[in-house]
Amino acid sequence: MMARVTLLADEQLPADAVDLVEKMKTGRRGKLLNIYRMLFNAPPLAVAWFNQMNTVRWETDLSGRLRELVIIRIGYLLGADYMLRQHVPKLAEADGVSRVECEALKNSINLEIFSEQEKAVLKYVDQVTKGVNVDDNIYGAVAKNLTDRQMVELTVLIGAYNMHGRVMGALRVDLEENP
Repeated sequence: MMARVTLLADEQLPADAVDLVEKMKTGRRGKLLNIYRMLFNAPPLAVAWFNQMNTVRWETDLSGRLRELVIIRIGYLLGADYMLRQHVPKLAEADGVSRVECEALKNSINLEIFSEQEKAVLKYVDQVTKGVNVDDNIYGAVAKNLTDRQMVELTVLIGAYNMHGRVMGALRVDLEENP
């Protein structure tokens, strides 16, 4: 598969984005990910995307484990290979999600290995990803263990990674050789 839009080479990146590009490379072994090479075709979106995704990943009250469970479940639901390759196993394991748990997230039948709270969150992820409205019982099962802030953070995280997976899939952004 090949990307449907140009993945900009270093020399094609906007000259006024040098500082942002360096910031994007931080924590990624000094490499600019293909997602940003694609997004720099529309520089304001590259900036907004970077800021939003960093906020939903690093500036919330959600645990890293819960965040990774959500992201990986969405990746499997959407068939988002790019997202899964970035998170499984390295990012997942760093936040306490084992390879066995990553594998279990492929199928709702295998969710028994998770805690009651995690199962409730995963059902919520499924409903938000597969549709728009969420059943009151599913919402209530999640909300009883999270603050209002965390419910907003969780829901925005789900929405952001749905956007991520859908954009990457529609534009067929190439996987990194070594994520």
